[in-house]
Amino acid sequence: MGLMLVKTMCLAVCCTLGSLAVGLWSPDAVAAEKTNWLDVESRIQYAYYTEDLRALANVTELLGPSDSDSVFRRYYAGLINYRLTQLTLARDKSRAKETADACVDQLDQALKSGSAPDIEFKADALALQSGCLELLAGLQAWRAPFAASKSGTQIEKARHLGPKNPRVLLLDAVSFYERPKGSAADKDRALQGFEQAAAAFEAERRETAHVPGWGGAEAYVYLAKCQLDRGAALRARDALERALLIAPEFAEARRLMKKLTSG
Repeated sequence: MGLMLVKTMCLAVCCTLGSLAVGLWSPDAVAAEKTNWLDVESRIQYAYYTEDLRALANVTELLGPSDSDSVFRRYYAGLINYRLTQLTLARDKSRAKETADACVDQLDQALKSGSAPDIEFKADALALQSGCLELLAGLQAWRAPFAASKSGTQIEKARHLGPKNPRVLLLDAVSFYERPKGSAADKDRALQGFEQAAAAFEAERRETAHVPGWGGAEAYVYLAKCQLDRGAALRARDALERALLIAPEFAEARRLMKKLTSG
């Protein structure tokens, strides 16, 4: 009788531990783990769309301890600084330099950690760092040669790892579109890149939630800019409508739409 009781207790404990193990590694548990980062990303994007610098800076508090080695923390700290650089570029170049530097540093830490969840995530980090380096090259003339060269290296690595990654396609196209002395060929390549990025984002939206998952609205805004440069107002309006469908609060898209509709 005693032996039977012991066996029963052991079986119950084993089943409980097994259930816990399944719970820890089940798709639902993984999704729950990502929920926090999805929330952080949505806050970053909302602050960027509404051009709220204070709110954007405050999202840093949600990332956890500053000494954390979490690859997601490093990535999203990089994204925050990328967004801050974009928003302060025209009004405060000194701050923009600081945030661009911080972006590059955070993504260096993410890429060196060796704990990237998958190849696609590493492609995302490489492409984002390339974008930050591109901004830094335009802000600090003495660092331009090195920053521009490393930017090219990182985006090339990103394209190799994630040739269909929508954020890689987006940031690659941005680098051609934003070139100070871009040629007609650069503009053509940018347009093609934004079209490919928009299609890739549409495909991604049909799948489960991605981390990272930002960029769809931006791809359509850049696509609208390309079309406006070519005088294709109707195509530009269609792209802006798609951007505002994804992010109704996107201030830049709203300004462009107002300019377009007011004649």
